[in-house]
Amino acid sequence: MAGHGASWEVERRSIDPVPESERHGHPSSLFSLWFAANMQITAAVTGALTVVVGLHPLWALVAVVAGNALGGAPMALHAAQGPRLGVPQMIQSRAQFGVFGAALPLVLVVVMYLGFFASGSVLGGQAVSGVTGLPVDVGIVLYAGLSALFAIVGYRLIHRFGWVASALSVVVFVYLSVRLVTTQDVGAVLAAPHLDLPAFLLALSLTASWQLTFGPYVADTSRYLPSATSVRAAFWWTYGGTVLGAVWAMSFGALAYAVAGGAFKGREVAYIVGLGPEFLVVPLLLAIALGKFTVNVLNIYGGYMSMATTLTAFTRRVALSRAARISYVLIVAALGATVGVLGRGDFLRNFVLFLEFLLYFLTPWSAINLVDFYAVRKERYDFTAIYDPDGVYGRWCVPALVAYALGVLVQIPFANVPGVFTGFVAPALGGADVAWLLGLAVSGLAYWVAMRGRVVPGVDTEVRVAAPTGGTGPSPEVAGESAP
Repeated sequence: MAGHGASWEVERRSIDPVPESERHGHPSSLFSLWFAANMQITAAVTGALTVVVGLHPLWALVAVVAGNALGGAPMALHAAQGPRLGVPQMIQSRAQFGVFGAALPLVLVVVMYLGFFASGSVLGGQAVSGVTGLPVDVGIVLYAGLSALFAIVGYRLIHRFGWVASALSVVVFVYLSVRLVTTQDVGAVLAAPHLDLPAFLLALSLTASWQLTFGPYVADTSRYLPSATSVRAAFWWTYGGTVLGAVWAMSFGALAYAVAGGAFKGREVAYIVGLGPEFLVVPLLLAIALGKFTVNVLNIYGGYMSMATTLTAFTRRVALSRAARISYVLIVAALGATVGVLGRGDFLRNFVLFLEFLLYFLTPWSAINLVDFYAVRKERYDFTAIYDPDGVYGRWCVPALVAYALGVLVQIPFANVPGVFTGFVAPALGGADVAWLLGLAVSGLAYWVAMRGRVVPGVDTEVRVAAPTGGTGPSPEVAGESAP
């Protein structure tokens, strides 16, 4: 898999550990990948929501920066797990929840991937339709199919495309940002700022949640890096790319909504391409489609591995054949495209709200996963046991499941998803949503208290980065390293 031609060679690995002999690359590639994944239209729409909730545009920009800075920290901490362990993100959950118990967060993650892939295919399909003149439904299917092709080819192509998409995103967003501030009276909407604290906290949670949703993806995109890659390097390259890309795109969206209001909301693609002259409409539509493409591929790539991880827990399979891997990708693509075509009206918007509701279930998983990796097992795992229900991690881990349940339950009174659910405490906070903070803190602390005396790092656990069966043999043990 060496050389530029290897970008188009179909990836062999799936849920199995990547041996050291196949590790390659530099953590700087994580910057371009996550910058591209954030510099896209959905991030701009999320930024617009910070103004929609009633926050002054200047304070909305502050919330965009602060929320991404906060949410990006746990997101980037997951990135260091990839080089250390060499396995997809969600299969690591078996070490915390048990081989069967991990199916609980995995099912929720699969639903999240399908929903985000469907909504991304709708936006991308609209852009394809604008470029080609084809019906939107055909555009959605074509966009989903091309995303599936990239996911089938796999890791190398995704990273190479991320670099190209990052360069394109910089050019497009520089142009659009200049057009926005030179053709609209941005100064007027930023004047006379006043702080609405509940609205600020709600906007903060919206932008932080954007980063937290990437948690199940992150190690998938770093697991081929050499195991000697430092925790700090993986963290900072990922953190820099994801925060900078999201802050830029969300700030653009917040300002666009502030100056345009209804002309932007619900017509995001049309408004953005309308900022340029008529002869640039098609190039801008194409740029929007390509900009959304990176994260759409990541959705299907992570979705197939999460689905495979769920099902193989009960079949005890360690790896997938190439045919099985392609089949899983196509299943996820077909399901996502179907949801996109059938639900690109009110249903799809409601489904996206449901996905936001799922965040309350994902934040406790993220806390438990990070506490286990950095504080309990200190980066050391036995991968033979991760694939074996009768191994040291067992079928179910009751302390982890209880900590997870506590993390979910503590959020209920504080939750606020408009149109879906509002906890009884949220109105007293002016609608501010701080539930995710409680979910992170309570579940992480409960898990640490329950497990700190049960695991002795270096005695109960060890690092093995080769597949336990059918692999190339275990690599030398990797020493742990502290988090940044």
